[in-house]
Amino acid sequence: MYRRWPVVRQIKLLVVRFLRLRGAPEEIAKGLALGIFIGLTPTFGFQMVLAVFLAIMLRENKVAAVLGVWVTNPLTAPFIYALEYESGRILLNMDYVHMPASLSFSALKELGWDVLLPLSVGSLLWAVLCSMAIYLAAIRIIPVTQTWKIPRWPRRPRRRREKDS
Repeated sequence: MYRRWPVVRQIKLLVVRFLRLRGAPEEIAKGLALGIFIGLTPTFGFQMVLAVFLAIMLRENKVAAVLGVWVTNPLTAPFIYALEYESGRILLNMDYVHMPASLSFSALKELGWDVLLPLSVGSLLWAVLCSMAIYLAAIRIIPVTQTWKIPRWPRRPRRRREKDS
């Protein structure tokens, strides 16, 4: 039943592609850690481009880097960035940001700096911690997953049309 659902099939295909990545386990783990690091920084809009560029420059696995960036997707990004902002705000001993009374450009510009600084500090902290943890976990898990044989989903038999005589 669930095999007919396109979302489930797409998720399985992404997992299979990740598990079938070619390359040394260290190279894949470094690419994944690089992607996680970039995904946790506030580089909205060009995270994948940045991940591929840095993976090319550092000669790491580009696919793993792009897959790592997806740690911040539309479902997880609000929670991740809220955690990073709060962590940075606590580390910098800053007060909460209050919305300005008028939405003028100068008010939004000032608000942007009060949000961006704690977000950047918190994101660097979490990016370093999470990328190191992912690297250490991946370097041990990847050699095991490379030996797995993942079966194909059974295909439904095609119905043959009977020709009208």
